[in-house]
Amino acid sequence: MAVANNEIVGTYRKPNDCSMAIRVKICGITRVEDALAAAHSGADAVGFVFWQHSARYVTAEKARDIIAALPPFLAKVGVYVDPDPDWVRETSSLAGLDLLQFHGDEPPAFCRQFTLPYIKAVRVRAGLDLLQYATFYKGASGLLLDTYVAGEPGGTGHAFDWDLIPQTLPLPLILSGGLHPGNVAEAIQRTQPWAVDVSSGVEVAKGIKDAGKIAALMQGVRNSERL
Repeated sequence: MAVANNEIVGTYRKPNDCSMAIRVKICGITRVEDALAAAHSGADAVGFVFWQHSARYVTAEKARDIIAALPPFLAKVGVYVDPDPDWVRETSSLAGLDLLQFHGDEPPAFCRQFTLPYIKAVRVRAGLDLLQYATFYKGASGLLLDTYVAGEPGGTGHAFDWDLIPQTLPLPLILSGGLHPGNVAEAIQRTQPWAVDVSSGVEVAKGIKDAGKIAALMQGVRNSERL
């Protein structure tokens, strides 16, 4: 999931050049067939949750085995919530990750200590200064905006108020939170993100994806690019 700036210097949004497609990450992968469905539908990245309290948790060994079955040029992302740094190093190396995604209260110094690039997630609610947050994590490869639900770091299936997103941000915007085939086109048109991140919106149960829903989501993304 590479990043690029639009024609407003120093700010990020989806480029106006229509040849630049919206990137898509399917998160919470627990089965090889789901990862393959994501790849074959045109997703750019798949995410593996290494937070042991999640229903979508996978071991590094299982993630490694799934990754071994995937085609090339698909980014593999590890999702962590306030982890021990040794846990990050161990799991990312064993699984063969390309990118780290931090969903807890990890400070910038923690996030940037690893050799892999990282995305920082923020749970959006009224009163949060997203511009300040993005500046604080200026070393991140992207800022992932998810829905605030007390006690839940992500994957809630609920959308947040997209009007809370500033017109421009100093980091690439990755939109998450309650996205599904029925609303992803509208979400993209309204927020103009660099990428979208979807988990529960393409599931039949937590951690179990549906190939038809993944394909429908990807069609929704393509439809948004034609509007």
